[in-house]
Amino acid sequence: MFFIFGINNGRKDLEYNQQMTCDVCGRMGRFKVFMTYMTLTLFFIPVFKWGRTYYVETSCCGSLYELRPEIGKAIEWGDNVSISTNDLYLRQRGAGARSEKTTTKICYGCAYETSEDFEYCPKCGKKFSED
Repeated sequence: MFFIFGINNGRKDLEYNQQMTCDVCGRMGRFKVFMTYMTLTLFFIPVFKWGRTYYVETSCCGSLYELRPEIGKAIEWGDNVSISTNDLYLRQRGAGARSEKTTTKICYGCAYETSEDFEYCPKCGKKFSED
């Protein structure tokens, strides 16, 4: 007698629509909610699911957040809930996100402007001010 069983990873996109302003990139976007889980299958039939984790991906920059399980379950069951920043834990910054350091330096000798972290101006050689 042979038993064919296996353990698989699964992903399910959940129906959810909420507009938001992204904390990472500052642009308007939408939350895409999905759930990942593990499944025990017997003869290719899913028997048992465990390890449900809910995630939110932003449509603007693609940042990935982990969602609190209670909010994720409510969304999965079709309840009308709103996601706040307290419900999210940042897992990965999106590719379209701006860097944390976006300051620019201006040389007062030649008016050269740069966002690099130079100590001296690459155009005229004068030291950037400490302002």
